[in-house]
Amino acid sequence: MSKIPKTPQEVFPEIVEDLKGIYGEALQSVILYGSGARGEYVPGKSDINFLVVLAGDVADDLENVLPFIPKWKKRAVATPVIMTKSLIGSSVDVYPVEFLNMKRHYQVVFGEDALKNLVFDRKALRLQCERELKGKLLLLRTGFLETEGRAAELQRLLAASIMAFLSVFNALLHMQEQELPRGRREIVAAIAHTYGIDASPFLRCIELREGKQGVPFGELKAVFRSYIAEIRKMITMVDNLILP
Repeated sequence: MSKIPKTPQEVFPEIVEDLKGIYGEALQSVILYGSGARGEYVPGKSDINFLVVLAGDVADDLENVLPFIPKWKKRAVATPVIMTKSLIGSSVDVYPVEFLNMKRHYQVVFGEDALKNLVFDRKALRLQCERELKGKLLLLRTGFLETEGRAAELQRLLAASIMAFLSVFNALLHMQEQELPRGRREIVAAIAHTYGIDASPFLRCIELREGKQGVPFGELKAVFRSYIAEIRKMITMVDNLILP
């Protein structure tokens, strides 16, 4: 029976063996990223995320991967992101926030370091940060209505949303050439200091994500209102940000 691994490193040999069997010499890199690479993997709760880099056009040959997906899921391995080096290179200006966060914490499991030489354009980062903040604000407003006034649903909305904002915050700090902190609360503190926003609603959302239970709807509603207000401030600042 497949068991949930205690550490991401436990699955490295089998994942590499499986991918070599599927792709042979076309397999160029297997890279761990996400919570496992950050040292935040929690058995039974976290997924183990891999970037798989392939040579040539074999990235479109997906049928041979299908039989392995159920096996990997039983070992807490998320469906891998499959790319070529050329696609990574041509995508950094389109998805700079995602690649920046991937590059911050990763581990080469097999082959080349496909992330080592990535360079991020600050103007591309600013544009995606603006788009992400505005899009997430709209989703939060819609999500609030969909809670229908249920405290548990609002708590889930706030807890789920904070991780996406932390990813954007990392990019905003990088744009200002700030050192990127490792912990969630440290990231919020740095963004509050750099951009002059109130950290408290973001810290409350982190508490909710980390397991605080039974919070009344009225208290959650107050957190939501201040959360929205600070996000709107961030949007205005990013929208007016002038980069050299």
